[in-house]
Amino acid sequence: MGSIVLTHLDFDHAGGLEDFPEATVHVMLSEIEAAQERHGFISSQRYRPGQWDEVKDWKYYSAGGEPWFGFEAVRNLEGLPPEILLIPLVGHTRGHAGIAIETSEGWLLHAGDAYFYRHEIGSDKRVCPPGLRAYQWMMEVDRKARLSNQEKLRTLSLDHSSEVRLFCSHDAIEFKTFADQDNSQLQKDNSRSTTLD
Repeated sequence: MGSIVLTHLDFDHAGGLEDFPEATVHVMLSEIEAAQERHGFISSQRYRPGQWDEVKDWKYYSAGGEPWFGFEAVRNLEGLPPEILLIPLVGHTRGHAGIAIETSEGWLLHAGDAYFYRHEIGSDKRVCPPGLRAYQWMMEVDRKARLSNQEKLRTLSLDHSSEVRLFCSHDAIEFKTFADQDNSQLQKDNSRSTTLD
C-alpha cells in the first residue's frame, strides 16, 4: 500500500511505478490524457505506457482550487494528509504539476521540470545555460504557460524564501545543496536532543 504523487508522466519520472503495484498513483487528469493520446513525435517518445500499464489504482485531479502563494492549488488529495498539495504548473507537459508539502519548517515545493537550473529562480533575472534552455524549449507543450509559471516560481522564490523552499528535478548541485542543508539541520536537531537528554 502507499501513495505516489507525480509531477508528470515523462519516462524519466514515471519509471519504476510498476515496482509498487499496490500504490495509489496521484496525477493531474490532463497529464494522463496526454500520455494516453501520445500525439506527435515528442509525445510518443516522452511517454512510455509500459511503465504504468499495470498500475491499478489511479487518482486524477483537475486544475483549480484554492490559492497558494499566487498559484492554484489542488487540495484534498484522496487518502493523503492536507499538508500535501498538487500545484498545476502547465507548460513542460499538459498536466505538469508541482508537489507542495507543509513541514514544521515551512513549505517545500518540488517544481518538477518547471525549471531545470538553479539560477532560473532566486534572482530577478533568469540565468540558464544555452543547452538547457534549448532542451526546455524543445520539450515544452505550451511556451506561454511554461514561461509564466517560471516567472511565478521566480517571484515566489524571491518574495517568500523564508516560507517556501523550491527545488527542481534535474539540477544535481541544487539537490546536493538542499540535502546538505537538511543534513546539517538534522545533525543540529540530534545534537540538541542529545544535550537535553
